[in-house]
Amino acid sequence: MSASIYNNSSFTDTPYGLKLQRTFTATGTYTLTGADIIPTGINRVYAIVIGGGGAGSTQTTGGGGGGGAGGYSAGWTYVSNSVTVGTGGLGSSTVGAGANGLPSIYGMVFAGGGSGGLNSTTGGGAGGATTPTGRASTTSYTGASAVDTANSTGINYASSGGTALAGVSSGGGNGSPTVTGNITGGASGRGLITGGGGAAGTAGTGTGGAGGTGDFYNGGTATGGTGTTFGGGAGGAGYSEAGYSNGYPAGTATGVLNNGGQGGAGGGGGGAASTLGTAGTGGRGEVRIYW
Repeated sequence: MSASIYNNSSFTDTPYGLKLQRTFTATGTYTLTGADIIPTGINRVYAIVIGGGGAGSTQTTGGGGGGGAGGYSAGWTYVSNSVTVGTGGLGSSTVGAGANGLPSIYGMVFAGGGSGGLNSTTGGGAGGATTPTGRASTTSYTGASAVDTANSTGINYASSGGTALAGVSSGGGNGSPTVTGNITGGASGRGLITGGGGAAGTAGTGTGGAGGTGDFYNGGTATGGTGTTFGGGAGGAGYSEAGYSNGYPAGTATGVLNNGGQGGAGGGGGGAASTLGTAGTGGRGEVRIYW
């Protein structure tokens, strides 16, 4: 007897032999209607579910922390006629923690949003199955635990903020509190979906951290310069879009380079801002369904 990856449900890591049938990117919770309804006779589908990315934070002086990437979950589920797609955390120029991304869910597959950058220079944690409340990431949908230490080596499923560690989803980079000299903010780690870069607010040359490099798309790059009107961090790579450079906090150029960059669509974390700039908004989540 032979087993086929095309019809054996034990092969659940990737949807081999299946076809992408539905992609949901409109944020919010809604009931499927019309052509979006799963046809009668389809009782089980494979879902990829991604939470919204966290927003970066901003600080009065120095640089804030980048937002963590949204969580990534995948697996078989019963058919549902409702879906939730999480928004990315909204970037702000108000000093404080960045807004968390919101979770996404389809059937029994769910993914948390990324944590916003903390009310400090610390980056937010990447989402696991649930949304973190700070720099420490959460357990993934697979059950893989997060490792909350900058001294950890190797790859985590969801990496914590400020560690620059790789993961399926990576945490936001740390900003710098130093306000003199030539400063560069911390970059996010590599991953399938990545966090935003930390910021650098200095009277010298300030360059924000880069968004993490994604498996499908690049993180944003940060343009530096002299003085506190520079130093914003770039947005992280999403599952379906590249991260934005600093100065694009909501995906549109502002010409103000202490603003962060928006995270790429599909869970990218927003880049941090420096010196009361506007932090980058996290990328929205998404749900993909195969059968």
